[in-house]
Amino acid sequence: MESEVRKALEEVRPMLQADGGDVELVEVTEDGIVRVRLQGACQGCPMSQMTVKNGIEQLLVEKVPGVVEVEAV
Repeated sequence: MESEVRKALEEVRPMLQADGGDVELVEVTEDGIVRVRLQGACQGCPMSQMTVKNGIEQLLVEKVPGVVEVEAV
């Protein structure tokens, strides 16, 4: 599942980089929780939680079977 998550993150990465940010995959747990770390301008941005939940999580749940949640660490 981790390789599928990495591939899906590559789809969202250009949008984050366009705003001066990025995303790093920290871990994928056996129970389908994906932990990511936002970087650059995304780190500490007031909209970062929305980015994680409405952007990254939505994409990963849709594209990668088994993903149930995305958490920012």
